[in-house]
Amino acid sequence: MAFTGWPAEALEFYEGLEADNSKTYWTAHKAVYDEMVHGPMVALLTDLEPEFGAGKIFRPYRDIRFSADKTPYKTAIGATLERGGYLQLSARGLAAGSGMYVMTPDQLARYREAVDSARTGAELEEIIRLAGKQGVEVTGHEHLKSAPKGYAKDHPRIELLRHKGLIAWKEWPVAAWLGSAAAKRRVVDFLRAAKPLNAWLDRNVGPAEAGP
Repeated sequence: MAFTGWPAEALEFYEGLEADNSKTYWTAHKAVYDEMVHGPMVALLTDLEPEFGAGKIFRPYRDIRFSADKTPYKTAIGATLERGGYLQLSARGLAAGSGMYVMTPDQLARYREAVDSARTGAELEEIIRLAGKQGVEVTGHEHLKSAPKGYAKDHPRIELLRHKGLIAWKEWPVAAWLGSAAAKRRVVDFLRAAKPLNAWLDRNVGPAEAGP
């Protein structure tokens, strides 16, 4: 079945779960989750697969083994795409990301070398500038408070050097279009806008080295 958006009940489900994150609430509203939340996400991933690869939906259950927060359920549905992409729906709306969220030490070393280089560093700056013109933010999930070892504090790309990962990110607040097929168009536009960043990361950073 083709993707036709998320109905209002999907957002209401997460509003309720945020207010009552309990097995009682989950069990009572499981059918709503299956039909109004999970079902549309499956349909969207199916529509996206030809261009962006197969999708995988995360389990709705939180891992609470080592967490002080013992609430059992995630308050958003998240999914990844094989060729680079992350989607998330919550009570606050839709979000999408793409890139390298966290880099391993070897990836981080190659990333910093590429940012430091006049040629590849300038390429990245231009990619970020063009993404910004399309309303896409390029940022890092975590970053150092100061310059990484071996790099000057006044480096022209110091903010990029401080990142421990690099992602394109976009958030859309709740609006009427979320309940229609227009939501797919926004996701597709974002993922296409993120392709130059992913291509730069593939060329200059690459996959993590295999462990011992």
